[in-house]
Amino acid sequence: MRLGYGEDSHLLEEGRPLYLCGLLLPSPLGAKAHSDGDAALHALTDALLAAFGLGDIGLLFPNTDPRWRDTRSEIFLKEALNLVGARGGRLLQANLVIVLDRPKLAPHRQALAQNLSRLLGLPQDRVGLTFKTSEGLAPRHVQARAVVLLDG
Repeated sequence: MRLGYGEDSHLLEEGRPLYLCGLLLPSPLGAKAHSDGDAALHALTDALLAAFGLGDIGLLFPNTDPRWRDTRSEIFLKEALNLVGARGGRLLQANLVIVLDRPKLAPHRQALAQNLSRLLGLPQDRVGLTFKTSEGLAPRHVQARAVVLLDG
């Protein structure tokens, strides 16, 4: 068994899209990032890579490389899943905590969970998804923390 942990955060700014768990959410603020800034998928990507000592998302997809500008984070996650699979790893469970003050994520819970399940190739009962706010400490900020459990 292997355990991986990852986290990611981005400032939010007007005029940027807000992607979380691979979905575009309605919001006047989005992540300031080189890629699409999907903090949830970035944290999951880092957790998968960490479980096999493969570095992090910045090592594989540096923000200094124009090739990754505005890239959808699903590509990063799929590559991490492929790298883990090539080493005999099989994802068993994923847990994700997203910290965001606005927009409220509860109305999007089902869509976010379904998309995560699809992207990870896991049944929904093996994908934990928790939402928190910063309690006003970081209203223009999104953060995600992920833990994954793998066989291999």
